[in-house]
Amino acid sequence: CVLCLDEWSKEDCLTLLERIRSLLPDGDGMKYKTTESHFDWEKVCFGSFTGDMCRQKWQKVSSEVRKYRTMTELIVDATEFVKNPYKGKKLKTHPDFPKKPLTPYFRFFMEKRAKYAKIHPEMSNLDLTKILSKKYKELPDKKKQKYITEFQREKEEFEKNMARFKEDHPELIEERKKSDLPEKPKTPQQLWYNHEKKAYMKLHPEVSQKELKEALRRQWSQLSDKRRLKWISKALELQKDYEGSMRAYHEAHPDVNSDDHVRSVLTKAERQLKDKFDGRPTKPPPNGYSLYCAELMVNMKDVPSTERMVLCSKQWKMMTQKEKDMFQKRCEQVGSNALTSYQESLCCHFLLTDVCVSSEEEAERGREAEPEPWVPATLPKERRDGKKTAKLPETPKTAEEMWQHSVIGDYLAKYRSDRRKAQAGMEAAWKSMEKKEKIPWIKKAAEDQKRYERELLEMRTPPAGQSQRKPKFDGEPKKPPVSGYQMFSQELLTNGELNHFSLKERMVEIGKRWHKLSQTQKDKYKKMVEEQQGEYKAELEAWVKSLSPQDRAVYKEFSTSVSHYYYYC
Repeated sequence: CVLCLDEWSKEDCLTLLERIRSLLPDGDGMKYKTTESHFDWEKVCFGSFTGDMCRQKWQKVSSEVRKYRTMTELIVDATEFVKNPYKGKKLKTHPDFPKKPLTPYFRFFMEKRAKYAKIHPEMSNLDLTKILSKKYKELPDKKKQKYITEFQREKEEFEKNMARFKEDHPELIEERKKSDLPEKPKTPQQLWYNHEKKAYMKLHPEVSQKELKEALRRQWSQLSDKRRLKWISKALELQKDYEGSMRAYHEAHPDVNSDDHVRSVLTKAERQLKDKFDGRPTKPPPNGYSLYCAELMVNMKDVPSTERMVLCSKQWKMMTQKEKDMFQKRCEQVGSNALTSYQESLCCHFLLTDVCVSSEEEAERGREAEPEPWVPATLPKERRDGKKTAKLPETPKTAEEMWQHSVIGDYLAKYRSDRRKAQAGMEAAWKSMEKKEKIPWIKKAAEDQKRYERELLEMRTPPAGQSQRKPKFDGEPKKPPVSGYQMFSQELLTNGELNHFSLKERMVEIGKRWHKLSQTQKDKYKKMVEEQQGEYKAELEAWVKSLSPQDRAVYKEFSTSVSHYYYYC
């Protein structure tokens, strides 16, 4: 096959054409160039062939095919048209096709239009429509009911006639092939809309689709957080089911491209609301520039959203390097506080699991998979991944990457937060930089490479006894809480006060109560923790001294292997 030279075999070419055919829209009637321009070639790719390679191959193959039609070919289509002139889009022009009933509003409009046109001959059709629309809305329910009743009666008759038409003309009804591809999950707003739509239309049968959408959109925007959370949780459950169905689908259809990433069903605001409800900390700003913009925008509510980033960028450029460094330090502090908050909530979660294992059913609910929250990169990898399996150390950064990280704030300000342009600008600046300017970053990159190799070596040679369980030592002092928040959590979890809550709700309730405490009360818990820690260290030291040399060696070995864990709890 001349067309299937290079790395494309004949079978590959046929597979390509079949994949293109499977992605064509139902009832495709557009020019081939139009369809081709709208094609998503990433969905066509297969094997080692990328979307771009598939597109280029298709263009090469299609260039060898005739694009015009002969009279012989037109005769075939013309014959089919004469036999079935009402098939497809012309179905509604069939003489037996039942007529759709007019809506209640249109009945009123058709009844009154001539009268109002006679009274106001100077008015255009648009003005008449506006007046009659207003008049209909002002009608009392009793008078509206006349039009609604007529509409409902004719609607029932239309549905019966439509069923009869389908029976009499089965050849005209095109049954769409149902795809076995799982249906994509709906957003919380879409789920709520589908739930509320029927009830709203029952109360307002004359409403148009546009008015219905607008009315429900307003209702959704005014929905309380508590009610909104119900639909957020439902959407996440359905997304989880969809991902499971897609895994099964890809196993059954290994030739189908499985690289398509399912976009989250939640908006940024909905994700933040869910995280807040679950007691997760807010993701801190990535750099000083982002922190500056976030603080500045609080006082810019009256400024149009399109102009806010422009103003932020201008203000940032006017600042001195010292002021920019101050924001960078504050950003690092915010990140540190977020890390502490995350550690506390994480500790509370582990403590909660230990205390509440008595209820197996509840514990199972608590272990249900959740969408991944923001997790600080500084936590150990096994804690971030939620697995005990060893993970590779963080990949070492290049000199260019380290330099880019230090100047990203300035470039984002320069390019008005356009990350793509900022990235291109940094790459161009690095290429034009003199070698002596690059040397400090090259040294830092070399140190990071050494760090990576050292951690990799440590990972390959784990400490002795790491895979074993820590033995119980008689008389070992019990480790006290390491923070005021953990002590406060222990109190509430052990006194039975929160037993009527589910696992997840207990964590949320503890977080709420802790935030309501005054600083004096929090300091009281902090002081109690410090006292208990002091007592614990003294008791532990005395107890370790009382051990035999052999037991002491074993204890120290296991203590070293778990010390990293206790640091984070």
